Amino acid sequence: MHDPWVISGIPVTLKRSARRRTVGLQVRPGEVTLYAPVRVPAERLQLFLVDRRSWVEGHLQRYAAQPAAPGPLTEGSAVQFLGEELTLRLTDMRQARREGDLLWLPDEDPEQHLEAWTRRAAAEPYCDLVEEYAAVLGARPRLGRVVVSGARTRWGSCTQGGDIRLHWKLTRAPLEVLRYVALHEAAHLLELNHSPRYWAHVARIMPEYPRWRNWLRDQGHTL
Repeated sequence: MHDPWVISGIPVTLKRSARRRTVGLQVRPGEVTLYAPVRVPAERLQLFLVDRRSWVEGHLQRYAAQPAAPGPLTEGSAVQFLGEELTLRLTDMRQARREGDLLWLPDEDPEQHLEAWTRRAAAEPYCDLVEEYAAVLGARPRLGRVVVSGARTRWGSCTQGGDIRLHWKLTRAPLEVLRYVALHEAAHLLELNHSPRYWAHVARIMPEYPRWRNWLRDQGHTL
C-alpha cells in the first residue's frame, strides 16, 4: 500500500495555518506541499492525498520531462528579456550595460549583475504595463507604486494600499505570461481575493488567461 505522505518518491511537506480555511496542494519540480487549516485531522489529510495522488504524479512526471532551469552564465549565453533575445558578453567592467542585442556583464558575479541590470531595465516597462491594465479595468485611481521584486515564492502581489510587485524573472517569460501576471495583480485593485467576481474581471480582459496561468505553473521553474 502506498504511503500517502510520499508520492513518486517525493515526501509531502505539510504546512498548517490558523488563517487558512481550505486544504490545498502545490506541486513544483521535486516538491509537493500540502496546505491545511490547523484543525483538520491528519486522517482527513491522508484521504485527501490518496484521492489526489494521480493528479500529483501527473504533474511531477510533466516537470521531469521539461527542460531544466538554466545553468550558470557563460560567455555567449542567450538571455530572454521582454520578448527579445540578448547575447551575453563577460568582461572586466564595473557595471552591466546593453548595446543593441548584446548585454555586457562584469565577469565577476555575472548573475548578480544580470539581476541588478534586469531590475533597472524592467522598472519602466512593468509600470507602463500595470498602469495600462489598471486603466482598462477602471481601477487606475487605486493603483499605488509598481515595484520590481525578487520574492522567493510569488510572481506578483498586490497590497491593500494598491502597491503592485512583479518578479524580475518574468522578463524571461513569454510576453503573454508577463501580461497575464500584470493583469492578475491589477485586477486585485478591484477584488483583493480570488472570488468568481475577481476572475470575471481577468477573463473580461484576457479570456485565454488559463493558458498563461498553466504555462507559469508548469514552466515557471525554467525562468
